[in-house]
Amino acid sequence: MDYVSLHRYYGNPTDDTPGFLARSMDLDDFIKEVTAICDAVGGRKHAKKKLNLSFDEWNIWYHSSEQDKEVLKADKWGRALPLLEDIYNFEDALLAGAMLITFLKNADRVKVACLAQLVNVIAPIMTRNGGGCWAQTIFYPFMHASRYGRGAALRPVISSPVYDCKDYEKVPCVDAAASVSEDGDVTIFAVNRDMTDDILLDCDLRAFGNLRVKEHILLHHDDVKAVNTENNPNEVAPVQGNGAACENGEITVKLPRLSWNVIRLGEYSPL
Repeated sequence: MDYVSLHRYYGNPTDDTPGFLARSMDLDDFIKEVTAICDAVGGRKHAKKKLNLSFDEWNIWYHSSEQDKEVLKADKWGRALPLLEDIYNFEDALLAGAMLITFLKNADRVKVACLAQLVNVIAPIMTRNGGGCWAQTIFYPFMHASRYGRGAALRPVISSPVYDCKDYEKVPCVDAAASVSEDGDVTIFAVNRDMTDDILLDCDLRAFGNLRVKEHILLHHDDVKAVNTENNPNEVAPVQGNGAACENGEITVKLPRLSWNVIRLGEYSPL
């Protein structure tokens, strides 16, 4: 046995955005609890082997619940019924990003993390029979983490303002993780959960040499319920952020309220 399989889905049926965005804390608790159980059993057996975790399924899932009831009522035995076709909004993208950050911060034990699923069914990509194909809001954090979260995961030490919600106290407004690639590039992934305030992120990366900001990718929308559609596929889409600066290994970047951020840094090469 090499892995313990875990699944986790989250929803926001009560329309509690601060509480919903804090659900990645539950994910982190879940990971640490199962890891502790694995290690306790290993210690009892005097085993040298260390079990890792595999998140075979994870995602946000709740939007389609009522819709599915109507579909099944109309045609219970139909072919290829449009079931579980969640339409994701901007706050879903923020939680998806926070979940990805949580996986990266626990990458020493979480070795597999499969988004469930990829097309149409609780998916980042939507299609229509005879129609088009478009990216949902959750597509972008997943794409960014897949593209840039490669190499070695870095576990940051974070000092952040906090807030309280129904299920959690002292929820960090900023959650972040980072990775360093084989060629020495550093990527920071950061979510600002604050409902009202921008936050200035300061990072000390002097240990990684003389870095420069290559790119700041920003996903933000003023309406947390905004969605992408076939007719308006870019309502929620990444843009280039501005104001990220790096000097002598000290990185500063403004994280807009309720935003997903990817800051890419590479070695400074004077012209």
